Amino acid sequence: MFADRVLSGMRPTGSLHLGHYHGVLKNWVKMQHEMECLFFVADWHALTTHYDSPQVIEQSVWDMVIDWLAAGVDPAHATLFIQSRVPEHAELHLLLSMITPLGWLERMPTYKDQQEKLSGKDLSTYGFLGYPLLQSADILIYRATQVPVGEDQVPHIEFTREIARRFNHIYGREIGFEEKAESAVKKMGNKKGRLYLDLRTRFQEQGDDEALLDEQQNLSHGDRERLFGYLEGSGKMILSEPQAMLTAASRMPGLDGQKMSKSYGNTITMREDEDSVSKKIRTMPTDPARIRRTDPGTPEKCPVWQLHQVYSSDETRAWVQTSCTSAGIGCIECKQPVIQAVLDEQRPMRERAQYYLDDPTLVKNIIADGCEKARELARDTMRDVREAMGLSYS
Repeated sequence: MFADRVLSGMRPTGSLHLGHYHGVLKNWVKMQHEMECLFFVADWHALTTHYDSPQVIEQSVWDMVIDWLAAGVDPAHATLFIQSRVPEHAELHLLLSMITPLGWLERMPTYKDQQEKLSGKDLSTYGFLGYPLLQSADILIYRATQVPVGEDQVPHIEFTREIARRFNHIYGREIGFEEKAESAVKKMGNKKGRLYLDLRTRFQEQGDDEALLDEQQNLSHGDRERLFGYLEGSGKMILSEPQAMLTAASRMPGLDGQKMSKSYGNTITMREDEDSVSKKIRTMPTDPARIRRTDPGTPEKCPVWQLHQVYSSDETRAWVQTSCTSAGIGCIECKQPVIQAVLDEQRPMRERAQYYLDDPTLVKNIIADGCEKARELARDTMRDVREAMGLSYS
């Protein structure tokens, strides 16, 4: 079993483009073989800004999942599910809202940024204000240890950590906590029990880590969590604090040299038709100073050169540099290796996708299985949360 559990999600925006592939999905494909991974469709999050156009969400969900599978995300190695099919997310979100100070939400840096970017929409809703808390619930309900994010999302992970800390502080003091923790220490045996108590002293004084507990196979989940809480001298750790896993920003440029984005209209979708891809790249703008074929060019001023940075070998890039600056090749010749490289990258994606397009029930079954696995994990967390909050009625 992997020691780390990764959680990552994407809003359903329809068919994904190569920016999504290079920015997120390639990383998912790599991580699924290294850690326990849960990847989810954030359809409730889509409603926070598109509450007035829900009809586009359903088809977007299935298109996006097929793109994940086309990219190489493997349901045998990762759990794929839809947020709204695991209603425990909503329950935890509601319960966390009872203890979340309003000011914490209002000072989130993305709150005002998004309001300005989407100024044409009425975003004076609780759903929009509270979406960082829903995001926290998404993470905390699976006790995820790692959340892959770009730098702009780090404040959301820190917010999640603060929410977990606040919840544990308020609700982690179960009746007889110290007695139960001391009983759990005895279950470790004399030698390891003494080691634990020594570790507890060092942890409280110096913040040393708690790796000893990871080796204890004879402890129940409840006892293990009690001992983590006892280390800090506080209480049972009900919700664990996740870490931000910083991911490199995508270097995938769009057809106009800006970042590839639907809002700029400069994308190539992951499974786009070969003729369409070829035409888009052939008609890309180039160095504006190179008007005639005989004019020498400057690759650094050309959007096509940015694609060479992603797709071409050192040898090809050297050829472009030499041949463009000397007017030895025309722009169409320069674009040809990029066209070929993009088509080569997309070919296996289209082949994998076709398998699911031919039989849509395969995708539905993958998601159904993933939702059930996710719900099992979510139910475990909610059992502890309800008990801690006095909602576990017998």
